[in-house]
Parts: sequence; C-alpha cells; structure tokens
Amino acid sequence: MSWEIVLLGLFGVIGWYWYAGMQAREQAVAVGRRACVDAGLQFLDESVALSRTRFARNSIGQLQFLRDYRFEFSDTGDNRRPGVVRMLGNRVEWVSLDGEWRPGHAASVTRLD
Repeated sequence: MSWEIVLLGLFGVIGWYWYAGMQAREQAVAVGRRACVDAGLQFLDESVALSRTRFARNSIGQLQFLRDYRFEFSDTGDNRRPGVVRMLGNRVEWVSLDGEWRPGHAASVTRLD
C-alpha cells in the first residue's frame, strides 16, 4: 500500500471528524438557545465552545463521541453565568444551567432540519 492512499484516508477521517463536529456544534447552539428561552434567560454570544471530547457508548452499545459544549447566559442582563450542553453523537444527553441539571429538558431538540 502506498503512502498516498494512507494520506488520503487520513484526510478523509479528519474531514469526517470536522464535519460531524460542526453538526454537533450546531445542535448544541440550538439546544442552548432553547434551554435559555424555556427558562426565561438570555443566551449570550449566540455561540458554544467545545470543552471536552471523549468516547462513550450509546443506548445500543455503539461507540460515539461524547462532547461537552460550554456557553454563557444571563439571568439579569448584567452578569454571565455558565451553562453546558452534553451531546452523545447528535443527541442531547443533558443541559446544565449554572450547575442546575435538567436531564431531558431539551432532549426534544436532537436534529436540525
């Protein structure tokens, strides 16, 4: 096997990882925004930041990426408070608003059309 094929395969894997990460990030933004709206909070900066990635198994035993996305929200308009969206693949595992866990609270937002 030539090194060109290995290099091409490596670029394919990197491209797939980047694309899957961007889709998960879009989902996390939508979930964070929705959780803030549902709680009467202001979702700040309209963005999330990837803070942790690791492997985990889903409900049927498949290995998927488990990603934690951090964001900030405000309850008064004068402060910034931390929030976290945990995604397993493209599904929402849970949403945390300043340490207050809300399992399943935003689970209805699992895929953008």
